[in-house]
Amino acid sequence: MVLPIGRNRVCLFRLAVCLILCGISGCGYHFRGTGEPMGIYIPSLAIPVFASTSSSLGFEGDFTRIIREEFISHAKVPLVQEDEAAVVLCGEVHDIKTEPLSYSLVQNTVRGESTNYEVTNTRWLRVTLNARLLDRGSGKIIWEDKAMEEKAVFSVGTDPLANRCSQRKAVQEIANILAKKIYLKTMERF
Repeated sequence: MVLPIGRNRVCLFRLAVCLILCGISGCGYHFRGTGEPMGIYIPSLAIPVFASTSSSLGFEGDFTRIIREEFISHAKVPLVQEDEAAVVLCGEVHDIKTEPLSYSLVQNTVRGESTNYEVTNTRWLRVTLNARLLDRGSGKIIWEDKAMEEKAVFSVGTDPLANRCSQRKAVQEIANILAKKIYLKTMERF
């Protein structure tokens, strides 16, 4: 049976509206701009200094500060001392590794012998951590991720202080990325 042209347009229009509405509803996930957690009540939150089992020490304060700033700037949940908090966000850095990324070939002549050797220009910095959100009253773990990992690149030169500064900036970049992931796991619940 062939439908008149006007009727085809109406059917196509209805089909298009239906597809658009289905597309808008999507999978059900959405971001809340309110700064309040979804699916959980968090009256107060503590974020103690992240621990480290890594042999690279001295970055724990940067990590903790950046994660706290993420919650302070977006969440309406008050940050309090651990003994006053209803919920505690704990973290432990398992591993910090650096791996060469790019090299330069340097030629050196000593006593008439020419030698080529590689000099690292940039390195990967890779951080792996365990983070968990704990209900202090019941001791129940709300969420836990034992293998959060991020990496960043930093430049390497002949000056050890400049290298340390570049590496610290890479740690801060990684902490910013992980802070956003932790915030979303806590507040947006996915």
